[in-house]
Amino acid sequence: MPVSNIIIGQKIPRELNKRAKELRRNMTPAETILWNQLPTNKLKGFHFRRQQVIDGYIVDFYCHAAALIVEIDGDIHEQQIEYDAERDAHLSSRGFTILRFRNDEVVNDLPVVLEKILVACQPSNTPSRFGKGAGDRSGETL
Repeated sequence: MPVSNIIIGQKIPRELNKRAKELRRNMTPAETILWNQLPTNKLKGFHFRRQQVIDGYIVDFYCHAAALIVEIDGDIHEQQIEYDAERDAHLSSRGFTILRFRNDEVVNDLPVVLEKILVACQPSNTPSRFGKGAGDRSGETL
């Protein structure tokens, strides 16, 4: 279920907003590969934002309709396991589903990554705030 007004109205410190813009301009190769598949509702009509600030955290990709956060993890995440766990626990407690993929998964197995994202976005997995059947995108292709 989409998280109500999580984006609209949040107070974002100037430095954090600046950092998110910088990350959008300088995406990792794996983020760029995935982003090429997500903008303009390419994934069966689901809209994603990149480097979105949510509750003081910058998430790699965010789909409001599915309350889904997608993170692409590089080697640095092996050194910040506790931070990532705390961050995920906070965001999960707010109602978000979080999918994490390693860089090599995106680079070497993009179709599987996209399928997992699509499954997480589906109405059967994500109750719609618009009522039964809303968001049904059956018959559309990737």
